[in-house]
Amino acid sequence: MLRTALRNVLAHKARLAMTVLAVCLGVAFVSGTLVFADSSTAAYRAAASKNFADIAVTVTPKDSPPDASADQRTNVLDDALARKLADVPGVAAVRPSADGSATLNAADGTPLRAGKAWANLAGAYVPGTDGKDDSRYPLIKGHAPRNGDELAVDSGTAAAGRFSIGDTVTLATDGPVMTKRLVGIVSTEDTRVTAGGTLALFDKATAQKLFATPGHYSSIDLSAKPGTNAVELANQVTALLPANRAEATSGTDQATQQATYVDTLTRGYEKLPLVFAGVSLFIGSFLVVNTFTMLVTRRTREIALLRAIGAARRQVVRSVLLEALLIGLAASAAGFLLGLGIASALPDVLSTDGDTLPHGPLVIGPRPVVAALGVGVGVTVLAAWLPSRRAAKVAPIEALRSAEQPPSTTRSRVRAVVGLVLLVLGAGLLVSLSGAKDASEKNLQDAMLGCAVLVVAMIMLAPLLAAPVIRLTGRLTGRFGITGHLARENALRDPRRTAATAATLMISTALVAGLAVIGNSTGQALDRQAAAGLDADYVISTRTPTTGIDPAAVQRVADASGVRTATAVTDSTLFIGGGVRSISGVDPATVNAAMKLDFVSGSLKDLGPGRIAVSSTIAKGHGLSAGGQLNARIGRNQEFKKYTVVGVYKDNPTAQDALGARSEVQQHSFEPGSVQRILVRTDDGVSKTTEDRLRSAVGSSPLLKVQDRAELVHEAAGTMSNLLTLMYGLLAIGAVISSLGIVNTLAMSVAERTREIGVLRAIGMDRAGIRRMIRLESVTVAAFGTLLGLAGGLFGAWTVGALANGAMADYSLVLPWGTLLLVCLVSLAIGTLAAAVPARRAAALSPLEAVTQS
Repeated sequence: MLRTALRNVLAHKARLAMTVLAVCLGVAFVSGTLVFADSSTAAYRAAASKNFADIAVTVTPKDSPPDASADQRTNVLDDALARKLADVPGVAAVRPSADGSATLNAADGTPLRAGKAWANLAGAYVPGTDGKDDSRYPLIKGHAPRNGDELAVDSGTAAAGRFSIGDTVTLATDGPVMTKRLVGIVSTEDTRVTAGGTLALFDKATAQKLFATPGHYSSIDLSAKPGTNAVELANQVTALLPANRAEATSGTDQATQQATYVDTLTRGYEKLPLVFAGVSLFIGSFLVVNTFTMLVTRRTREIALLRAIGAARRQVVRSVLLEALLIGLAASAAGFLLGLGIASALPDVLSTDGDTLPHGPLVIGPRPVVAALGVGVGVTVLAAWLPSRRAAKVAPIEALRSAEQPPSTTRSRVRAVVGLVLLVLGAGLLVSLSGAKDASEKNLQDAMLGCAVLVVAMIMLAPLLAAPVIRLTGRLTGRFGITGHLARENALRDPRRTAATAATLMISTALVAGLAVIGNSTGQALDRQAAAGLDADYVISTRTPTTGIDPAAVQRVADASGVRTATAVTDSTLFIGGGVRSISGVDPATVNAAMKLDFVSGSLKDLGPGRIAVSSTIAKGHGLSAGGQLNARIGRNQEFKKYTVVGVYKDNPTAQDALGARSEVQQHSFEPGSVQRILVRTDDGVSKTTEDRLRSAVGSSPLLKVQDRAELVHEAAGTMSNLLTLMYGLLAIGAVISSLGIVNTLAMSVAERTREIGVLRAIGMDRAGIRRMIRLESVTVAAFGTLLGLAGGLFGAWTVGALANGAMADYSLVLPWGTLLLVCLVSLAIGTLAAAVPARRAAALSPLEAVTQS
């Protein structure tokens, strides 16, 4: 039986190669993603360990409790403490530092990697005890910053910002814009910087002024003498620190914490390849099942002969499973090698100008190897198990009489009943959720379960649906004459085979169609929300909610040429009955020129201290109307008090949940006295000149965004980029595997119909007619899978989209006709291209030789 299995593999190696390729793709994505994850983690940890290689202990100040006295709030990390720590036995050197965050403008004036504030580092360049370079930041060019007008950056920041020694660099920490002269370029192994951040270094006095207080530091690093235990040294240092005012952490713990932190921030990059892997394996499994089903069907007489000469059912099953095992091993090996290539390419593919992933040697651990074998072998063997059992159950004498056994009527009925039950359950669950309009986690999980059940039901019912659907589409192929008629009848000859071949295309089409509809509908809803309620031409805003715009900048913006009105908005939090909402502080005299407010009751004319306006959602949730009272507090430092509601307006993302007087809200904002947004109306609308004037008015601060309405919409639409990437990736995977399945099916079908094709040639059909017949059969199968997939995908998108409507007020189902048309065209193209080789082989058959074949 072993020799029989090996012979069968070698006899069908061309057809099985396509099965190997389908499984190989899934294995490659799984193993490549796991290797990428392990390699990235190792790169982060290696960089972090190198960065902290000479740091044994770091001393940092503790956060002071709210009730601490002024003396207790004072930073205790100063030169006196540094000298005291230098005398601790085992300490080799002490290096104090003042660290913080700074965002830079590139040479062209645009903010440099402004979206990664957590990785835009800044600090003091502190030379070692020998007065030479700071060992953390070796100099590459120039010299270290020596005074408050000089700056050094790392090589990555210099390249991204197109900086050269001697350039003037514009930057900001959390205050006014500064300009410094670039005097040095350094290297660094800090993982936050190598993962896509920036690094700016000042002289010690300037860094203390910016990030601590003059004469004090934000941290003190200690290096240890050879043979000193870092944990014991940390304990000795802790004993010398003021209680509850400073703490000591070992360098090893810091390296681990930093690597874990950065790894967590970038872990999302692993999800997309894993989704591709799961889909390719799921779709590929149908190709494996179909291939083995056809192979076993063609070898029915062979299997019957083996049974007749003494082979037991178990031996037949084992023989088929052994073939699957060999194919799975080959697919696993090829997929793992391809996965290594994917793992090498992913850092470049997933990196952007503002989000760079670290490079390092590939780490091949046991996890990706085991996963490759488990996935490749497991999927193939499981897919071959059912056909092998069917083959073993056929009686030898019955099989010898006919090489092609008709499907069991009982099994077909059971399949139909089970499919209908699952269809009712899946569709019923989705329809019940369509009225929920609540995007809770439970409802989303139920929706995913409903979609999965619906897909399984469609797969089981596909053989029953094949005949009516193909007869319907056959009206189009019938226009091609007798070849179109024969193509339709060939597709109807074995509905189960046709359905299994079309299943791969059906699943990928359903996924793509559903995601396309949801993505398009959500994207347009986000577009509408982005500028809803906005009557201004520009919005100047901060990049983080905890920073603010200097109030003086509001007047500079208002005085800029071409500006008609500039309205300042201060954002803060509004605490109501245990819930947290947002409130915008505005000036009643100018707000109507920048916001579109539709009041249900009341107005803003009486807005002032102690009086607010609320959105319809807030009013409905708390039973409010104009003239009512609301117990609330603004910010965290204010006491709860009664506010009079002067008006109720329809929900407005620009106005947020509530509106208050800016003079009051400003006192309790994230940064008291500042504003978070400036809404600008201009005389001439949007233009590059006006935008440049506005940027100059706010000091060209990299901490601020100057956006027109179109840019706001584009920013909101950018949130759908991952979904669109996923959608087109799934379409590509489905196209590849579906084409393999159709090629496999047609190749075997042509082999089975050799005599039939010979007869057609003998009675007058030319080679072009044979090729056309095979191509039309392929297109018919592809059209069948596409129609079922579109129906399932659109139904799922309609029901799941209802949940999004509950979380997104402006959501409405909008069909992306262009994308859906593209899906249909791609599917038909797959059918045409997949038939190329089988059609050419069928047309090349000699009529006499074909008729005489047994």
